[in-house]
Amino acid sequence: MSNSQRKPKSAQSPRGKSVYEGLRRAIIEQALMPGDKLTEDLIGERFGVSRTIVRAALARLNAEGLVDLPPNKGAAVAQPSLSEAHDIFEARACVERQVLTRLVERITDKDIQLLEQHLAFEAKANSNDGPASIRLAGEFHILLAELSGNSVLTRYVDELVSRCSLILALYSRPHSSECSVNEHQQIISALRARDASLAIKTMDHHLHAITERALLFSGEDRHRDIRSILDKYAT
Repeated sequence: MSNSQRKPKSAQSPRGKSVYEGLRRAIIEQALMPGDKLTEDLIGERFGVSRTIVRAALARLNAEGLVDLPPNKGAAVAQPSLSEAHDIFEARACVERQVLTRLVERITDKDIQLLEQHLAFEAKANSNDGPASIRLAGEFHILLAELSGNSVLTRYVDELVSRCSLILALYSRPHSSECSVNEHQQIISALRARDASLAIKTMDHHLHAITERALLFSGEDRHRDIRSILDKYAT
């Protein structure tokens, strides 16, 4: 994983952080899709920053596997191959099993309450905000890792969840967002019972279901208005 790499100072500045977080959220929420071109001048214009700041943010996203920076070519949202997709999901399953093994041993009633509150946000977003629903579904898994108390596992889950969002944007089948909410509720129930075996079995089933949704190529038109998409995230 590469989040631990040192980041350029311009990416750590308030303006650089704003560009990085805005682009990252747009990618995770699938507003920016795999293959979309990320022109430095356009991004700088929408966020009101220099190309140097934009370049540093793109480099950070590249280190996380979310942006491709081929030599002598412009940046673009990463397009994982199907082989890479299988590797990422396999790695994610291994890491999330370890998260649950650790979490069952230390989870508190307050932690359960935090997970239930997050699930309520997911359920609410499902009915009226597709992009937020996608982001919150991933953040549920990141919250599990945070509650495990292991910062390394949290960093790994964060990166893997983000890359899985790219994969689902590229290869997904249509599916009901209710699936994730129901599956997340089952994971919480297993954690409430402090049943490690059931929690891991439920997570395996959940991630297998996600993997099965990521099998078909989406033929969506790639010619979209990047300028208007960025406007929503340049805040």
